[in-house]
Amino acid sequence: MLLACLLLVLVPLALHLASAALAGWRYVTPGPQPEARALPFLSLIRPVCGLDAFDEETLRSSFRQAYPAYEVIFCAAREDDAAVPLVRRLIAEHPHVPAQLLIGETRLTGNPKLNNLVKGVAAAQSDALVMTDSNLLLDRDYLRRLAATWRGDTGLVSAPPAGSRPGNFWGAVECAFLNSSQGRWQLAADSLGFGFAQGKTLFWKRAVLDAGGGFEALGRNLAEDVASTKLVRAQGLKVRLARRLFAQPIGRREARAVWDRQLRWSRVRRDGFPGLFIGEIAQGPLLPLLGLTGLALIGAASAWTLPLLACLWYAAEWALCRVAGWPAGLRDLAAMLVRDLLLPAIWVATWAGRGISWRGTDMAPETASQATRGTAPDRRARAAAGPAE
Repeated sequence: MLLACLLLVLVPLALHLASAALAGWRYVTPGPQPEARALPFLSLIRPVCGLDAFDEETLRSSFRQAYPAYEVIFCAAREDDAAVPLVRRLIAEHPHVPAQLLIGETRLTGNPKLNNLVKGVAAAQSDALVMTDSNLLLDRDYLRRLAATWRGDTGLVSAPPAGSRPGNFWGAVECAFLNSSQGRWQLAADSLGFGFAQGKTLFWKRAVLDAGGGFEALGRNLAEDVASTKLVRAQGLKVRLARRLFAQPIGRREARAVWDRQLRWSRVRRDGFPGLFIGEIAQGPLLPLLGLTGLALIGAASAWTLPLLACLWYAAEWALCRVAGWPAGLRDLAAMLVRDLLLPAIWVATWAGRGISWRGTDMAPETASQATRGTAPDRRARAAAGPAE
C-alpha cells in the first residue's frame, strides 16, 4: 500500500515537472539559425473552409514572411465558400508575393481537408511543401524557423499551436488544453527525440510524402497528424517540431465547443496511438493527489501536503506559460483547474465511440481506411478529377 501510493505520487509528478522543464528550456535557449544561402524556395499551402473571427489576420500573415523566396497557394473546395472573397482581396493587396487561389475538391480520402489540399500540392512549384491551417497566425520568421529545424534525418517538421488571445473563460480553458498540457507534452517528447506530427503545420519534402504513399496514405487514419507520423517513421526518418510554437488566436469559446473539440482530438490519439493514449489518464494531478490521500490515510503524510502538491503542480505550469509567453493570469490558472477536472471525463468518453465529426463531415476509422482503397487506375482517375482556378 505504501509503495503503491508513493509511486502514484512520485512518478506522475516527476514526469510533469520534467516535461515542463524540457518545454521551457526551448524558450530560454536560442534555436538553430539557417544560413541564407541554404534556404530553399518554399510553397506555402493553406486550405480554407468558411470564415472564423481571426481569418483575415491569420491569412494576411501568409504575405508577411521574412523569407527570401516563397509562394502562397490557397485552396478552397467550393467557389461559394465564405473565405473566397477574402482570399482574393488579400492576393490583390500583396502583388509582390506570388500567390494563387485554387478551387475544387479531389475525393481521394475520407478527410475533406486532405481532399482540398491535393490540388495545391499538384500546383506547387517547389518540392518543399509547407501545409498550414488557415487559423494559424504566422510569425514573420515562421518559414525561416521551419527551415532551420530540418536535419538530414528529418522527414517532416511540424508544430502544435499555442492558444492565444482567449476571449472568455472557456477560451482560456481551450488555451490551457493547447498550451501547458498538449503543447508541453509534445515539446518535451520532441526534446527527447520522439516528435509527433500536428496538422496545423506540416513541412514536407515532396519525395518523402510520395515515398510514403502520398495523400491517400495520409487518409488512412482519422486525422493526417497520426498518418503523417507513421508515414515518416516507416521510412526511418524523424518528425521534428519547431523549437517554439506558433500562435492560434482563440477568441470566445462555448463550453460545448471545447468539449467536442477535445473529445475529437482525444479519439484521434486513441485511434492512432492506443498504447500511448492509455497513459493519458495520468497526465493531470488526479493520480498523485489520490496517492497522497492514501499516504495521509495511513499516516505516512500530513493532510497539508495535498494543497502543497497542487501548488507545486500548477506552479510548474504557470512558470512554463510565463517563460513561453502564453496566457498566465489568474483566469488561466482557474482554466487549468477546470481542464484537469475535464481530463478524466474526456478520457472515459473517448472509449465510448470511435468516430469524429469535423466541419460537418462524420469520420470513422473504418471509413477512413476504405476511402483510400481502390485500384491504381481508379486512384489516378480520381486524382485528376478536381477542377482548379
